[in-house]
Amino acid sequence: MSYQTRTLSANPLARERRGGQHAADEAEYDRLRGLARNEQNRRHELIGQSREAYQNGDGGLAKDLSNEAKRHEANADNYNKQAAEYIFRVNNANQEEDTIDLHGLFVEEAEEILATRIGAARRQHAKGLHVIVGKGIHSENHVQKIKPAVEKFCRDNNLAYSIEKNAGRIFIDLQSEGVGEVDPSQHGWAYGGQQQQHHGGYQQHEQPHYQQHHGGQQQHHQQEQQQDSAGGLLGLLFGVIKKIFCK
Repeated sequence: MSYQTRTLSANPLARERRGGQHAADEAEYDRLRGLARNEQNRRHELIGQSREAYQNGDGGLAKDLSNEAKRHEANADNYNKQAAEYIFRVNNANQEEDTIDLHGLFVEEAEEILATRIGAARRQHAKGLHVIVGKGIHSENHVQKIKPAVEKFCRDNNLAYSIEKNAGRIFIDLQSEGVGEVDPSQHGWAYGGQQQQHHGGYQQHEQPHYQQHHGGQQQHHQQEQQQDSAGGLLGLLFGVIKKIFCK
């Protein structure tokens, strides 16, 4: 499978995260996507040369060029998979267990990961999933691609969803009987314990989404739960990566 190309300006890392190790993350992501683009460009060149050779009656050369083009296509797919795995791991390392960040992924990659993540959430009998899709700020021409793809995914799979107050987030209700986009009030419980801290175009969560406030006792309980679930969350995230990209 060949994924769409992406310009370096469409970087998935938030501006406030650039610098230090995050700058290295950005550079590695760009390097891998750049290698994929180079392989795709070479593939297109070889396809053109193959067609020209065929038109000139040199079937043997046309076949050789076509096979070489296929090798470059495979290389491009491999680099794109490495980039997707890398950026997914970076963006989700500190996410809540009920949240997944799809920034930096191509549409096909995001759909694959989302399907796998929803399957895992259902097996755990989770109520829902918060999906960070971005606002298109870092995309070429500021056009959102992941958000409409996730919405279509939900409709195609008979899932109820709503747009959160942060337009760069979608909540998928895994226990609702509704289908398609619904009023957020239908699953208002999902936002009851949510506290958000603004950082540019992003919002980070400091408490689990599926809890209600009960004073200091509840806060202490949340802290304990976060500590207990940290290892499980990372295990789940890397499990998703392994299933999708290590076939």
